[in-house]
Amino acid sequence: MILENVLNLIFPIKCGICGKIGLPICNDCEILLKKYEINLTENDYIEIEKNIASKNIIIDQENNYKLKNNKKKKINKKIKVQKIFLYKYDDIVRKLLINYKFNDASYLSDTFSYLIKNNKKIYDILKTYDIILPVPLHKRRKLERGYNQTELIARKLGLKYENNCLVKVKNIKPQSQNDVEKRKTEIKDVFQIQNIEKIKNKKVLILDDIYTTGSTADECIKNVSIATNKVGFVSIARDYMKYL
Repeated sequence: MILENVLNLIFPIKCGICGKIGLPICNDCEILLKKYEINLTENDYIEIEKNIASKNIIIDQENNYKLKNNKKKKINKKIKVQKIFLYKYDDIVRKLLINYKFNDASYLSDTFSYLIKNNKKIYDILKTYDIILPVPLHKRRKLERGYNQTELIARKLGLKYENNCLVKVKNIKPQSQNDVEKRKTEIKDVFQIQNIEKIKNKKVLILDDIYTTGSTADECIKNVSIATNKVGFVSIARDYMKYL
């Protein structure tokens, strides 16, 4: 607590939009963001593909999963997933997220976590989940950026958080550079589950910053569904401009 107070004196908390000292977002700027709120919750039904669902799971000594093909038994299933979105990916929200991800503005994690926690409708839903998992960055990309933007937010939400269950094992180029169909193929087999016992049969929430085509979200959901069918997804912003 003393260290935190000293740091606040040296690096005072300021509004992520206008820079006013005091709160991660000032009242005026919070009101400004209201017109971009969608506070949308919807149910989606994700089909678990055969190349995932038709494999046996083998847990190794380090509690990571390995997959073994089983051609004799193929299981297809659909799981119901709650998807939650706070804002439209437009104008000031878009500028904030781009600044946060690409311009070394890690302090904006305070702003985004503050907005989520102070959105009673959304935060009450998030609290019904057992564990929150941030969408991971590949270790090389994280080293280049210096932080994983979703991980910083997840740490500050006051929810039980795990950072070593959902991992990114392939370093692909940013999906914003691909069209819709290419995103679906590029994202396959990019993620993997480890420490499966930490999320087994738990109600798991996946956190991301931007939702566009849903390819990244669905691939993460498919991997988490290896351990549990109780999966939800929340994103700060949803891109309505290009895909709806």
